[in-house]
Amino acid sequence: MSNFSKTFSSTLGKKLVMSLTGLFLCVFLIVHLIGNLQIFKADDGLAFNQYAHFMTHFPPIKIISYLLYLSIIVHSVWALILTRRNKAARPIGYAIKPKDGSIWSSRNMGILGTIIFIFIVVHMSNFWFKYHQGYTPFVEYQTNLKTGETTSRVLDASEFKEYVTYVDNGIQITQSEDLYKEVYTAFQQWWLVLFYVIAMAALAFHLIHGFQSAFQTLGWNHRKYFPIAKFVGLWGFGILIPLAYVAMPLYVFLTNL
Repeated sequence: MSNFSKTFSSTLGKKLVMSLTGLFLCVFLIVHLIGNLQIFKADDGLAFNQYAHFMTHFPPIKIISYLLYLSIIVHSVWALILTRRNKAARPIGYAIKPKDGSIWSSRNMGILGTIIFIFIVVHMSNFWFKYHQGYTPFVEYQTNLKTGETTSRVLDASEFKEYVTYVDNGIQITQSEDLYKEVYTAFQQWWLVLFYVIAMAALAFHLIHGFQSAFQTLGWNHRKYFPIAKFVGLWGFGILIPLAYVAMPLYVFLTNL
């Protein structure tokens, strides 16, 4: 067995892989959040649907998406292996349970990760799968380039051929799959919104520990800079990003009561 194989088959090697894939997924969370925030624009979902089309049809993004899927799988499998190894190494639990919040999250990363993985499956089946398989409705937007006013109308399946955008007599016309409407329909179900809130809470605790843990594993824990990583992990990835993500389903649900 080569040194490379020995390194990445060891516990330390798996932790290194988990750290790298975890940080990559953190970058994705930021990019995906920027796209999700388009749903708050008062344009009947035009910006949101443009974002969805760009993310699924721009070749470099499609290549990165395959890396994303691989990262999710590797991160999950390695986490399962490490969790089983840790339990095997300590078959009897701690006599005294630590009360510190950060320690609780570190000791329950397996549970938190499981909730997040279930969330990913549900999320992708609700939106990613339907969008890629053509199960979403269709819409046409007409934007007056002088006034900036946008109107929309539902398209029948027979009217929609492919995503297209063009200008006709000062009116920008865009025909698109309507993922925006699919999202609005889904988030009118209280139980799904509640599930998203729970999943984002799990994500928050997972990231609070995972973000700074990745820096430690990679050796980026210099006493001068590590406090910055802890700050970003807590307030950025642990609080701000999960709150921003959960704002979307809550906004849709509450505005449709």
